[in-house]
Amino acid sequence: MQKTSSAKQWFEDSFPIDLNVLKEISSEPIPNHLKRWWFAIGGTPLYLFVIQAITGIILTFYYVPHPAEAFESVARITTEVRFGWFIRSVHKWSAHLMVLTLILHMMRVFFTGSYRRPREFNWIVGVGLLMATLGFGFTGYSLIYEQVSYWAAVVGTNVAAATPFIGETLASFIRGGPEVSDNTLTRFFVLHIGVLPTVVVLLLVMHVVQIRLHGVTKMRFSEKDHQPEVEFSVRVSAPVTPIREPGASSGSTGQSEEEQAKEESFPFYPDHLYTEIMVGLTLTFILTILALIFPAVMGEPANPLVTPEHIKPEWFFFATFRWLKLTSFTVGVVGTLVFMGILLLWPFIDRVLLKKFPGKEISFWIGVVGFFVFLIFTVWEALV
Repeated sequence: MQKTSSAKQWFEDSFPIDLNVLKEISSEPIPNHLKRWWFAIGGTPLYLFVIQAITGIILTFYYVPHPAEAFESVARITTEVRFGWFIRSVHKWSAHLMVLTLILHMMRVFFTGSYRRPREFNWIVGVGLLMATLGFGFTGYSLIYEQVSYWAAVVGTNVAAATPFIGETLASFIRGGPEVSDNTLTRFFVLHIGVLPTVVVLLLVMHVVQIRLHGVTKMRFSEKDHQPEVEFSVRVSAPVTPIREPGASSGSTGQSEEEQAKEESFPFYPDHLYTEIMVGLTLTFILTILALIFPAVMGEPANPLVTPEHIKPEWFFFATFRWLKLTSFTVGVVGTLVFMGILLLWPFIDRVLLKKFPGKEISFWIGVVGFFVFLIFTVWEALV
C-alpha cells in the first residue's frame, strides 16, 4: 500500500497535470449532428495518417532510396520480408483511403458552409492538408521505381516546370538537376518521410487549435418522418454555444441556455470517444480485408530509355491528367493553378457571392457542378 502511494506521489510530482482541466476537456459538449458518421468523418484521415506513419516507418527499415536498388528493395519487401507484403498493402490502401476521406470531409465542409466566418483560416489549413496529402501520394508512388511510376514522376516534374515564372527553378529543385535522376529519388524520399510528415503535423496542430477555439459548426435539422434534412438556408456557421445571457429562456420553449445546450449536444467522453474507436476498428477491418484480397503487387522495373504507351498516375490525379490532355500543356498547368487558388481562397470568394446574390445559394450549385466535373474527368481517364 505504501509502495502504491509512493508511486502515485512520484507520478504526480513528475507530471503535475491538472486533472480538472482534463475532465473539462473530456466533457466538452459535441453537437448532436455528429452522431451521424458522415458529419464526423474529419477524424478518419487523422487515423489513417497514423496508420501511414506506423507502416511507413516499418517499410523504411528495408527500403533503399537509390535507382539501382529501389525496385529490388520493394520487391524484397513484397516477396521475402516476413509480412512485408501485408505491411506494404496496408500502407498502400490507407494512402488511398486517406485521400478519399479527406476529399469527402472537405466536401461536407463545403456543402454545409462550415468554412464561413470565423472559420476561413481553418478552411485554408484544410486545403493545405489536402495538397500535402496529394504530395504524399505523388512521392510515394514514385519511390517504387516501377516503369509506370518512374514516367509518372517525369510527367509530374514536367508539369512543375511549366509553372509560370518559377517553373524551371521549381522543377530543378525537385529533380535535383535538369532531368529525373538519382538525385530525384533521394529528394522524393526526403520529401516523403521527412518534409511532408512535418508539414502535415504542423497543419494538423493548427487545424485542431482552430477547432478548439471556434468549436464545431452546429448544423440545424428539420425532423420529418425521422429523416433529418439539412436546412441549407441557415448554413452560415454558428458556434456550439449560442450567445445569450446565462439563464435566459430560449424562445417559446421556456428552457434555459444550459438545458437547451444539453438537449442539442452529447458529451465527448464516453459517447463520441467510443464512436471514434468504433470507426477506427472498422477502418482497421476494411484495411485488413483490402490488403488480403487486393495485395500490393510489382510492375516492371523502371527503364528511362523506354517510354511506356500508357502512363497512368494514381486515381486522385486522373482529373488533372485528363485536363492536361484536353488542353495545351501551359494552359492545363495554369488552369490547375487557378483552380487551386480558387479552392484556397474560396471562403472570401463565397463572401462576395453572398453579397451579390443573397439567398441564391450560388456557392452550393458551383460546388455541385465542380464535383460532377471532377467525377466525369476521373471516370473518363480511368476508362481510356
